[in-house]
Amino acid sequence: MNDAPTIDPWLSGTLDLDAYLARIGVGAAEIESPSLDALTRLQTAHVRTFTFDNLDVLLGTHPGVSLPAIQAKFVGRGRGGYCFEHASLFAAVLDRLGYAVTRHLGRVGDPQVAPRTHLVVVVDLGGERFVCDPGFGRSSLAPLPLVDGADVTAEGWRHGIRKISDGGAPAWEVLRHTGDEWEVMHTVDSLPVRPVDVAMGHHWTSTQPTSHFMTSLMCVAHGVDSDGTALIAALTEHAVTIRRPGRPTEHRAITAEDFATLPELVDSLGANLTPPEGAALVDVVRRLRSSG
Repeated sequence: MNDAPTIDPWLSGTLDLDAYLARIGVGAAEIESPSLDALTRLQTAHVRTFTFDNLDVLLGTHPGVSLPAIQAKFVGRGRGGYCFEHASLFAAVLDRLGYAVTRHLGRVGDPQVAPRTHLVVVVDLGGERFVCDPGFGRSSLAPLPLVDGADVTAEGWRHGIRKISDGGAPAWEVLRHTGDEWEVMHTVDSLPVRPVDVAMGHHWTSTQPTSHFMTSLMCVAHGVDSDGTALIAALTEHAVTIRRPGRPTEHRAITAEDFATLPELVDSLGANLTPPEGAALVDVVRRLRSSG
């Protein structure tokens, strides 16, 4: 009797792993076998390579969240995107590298009313589970142990995990430390996730008129300052914000005079827009400013 065909609902087998690793600048020898060190190296490189942005949503040109579409956009063009794309791509990479991976959806905001519109990856390493969250803008550069009270600082950025109950079911709050306080980023539940759930979440997020991805510009890039300090640069329709761990936050307002150079500013963050996309984005930002 022939073996049953392998089912690959996430299409991880279609990923060009070598091209992905080349894009993020990680050599195969650095991640030879699954380990926490290798996983951290991959997550840091991924977050620092691809912007977190909603540019395609605002431009009305989003190709969807199937792995082939994400691969063409991220790996082929060097573009970025938002959580459904980041986490789907990262999960496929880990699948191919032999990690035990599950995908989980989360709620951003009050979990009693917020929809499940965030996607994370949970990795099992020798019985210990870790949350990898590469698509949240101010994401952690390292995996977070899925343990109540976990507290991880990676290159100055501090994140944590807190266990809660969501209607009697186990759930987890993913936190970031801002100033002197913990701030809830999102709440992850334990329900199973299938590709159709990701497609539905993306559809709501990218078409619902009240979705903040439809009503504001977001383009966030992680990097390293000239002195080696980690930094996060975030662009909205109103300002550029630079954050460095342990230092004052810098803000610079975007004025009408800046519109002419907005495409160059977006590209300086690593968004890699084409000239027509850059020109269209200027029109979008003008509309957002006038409606705001």
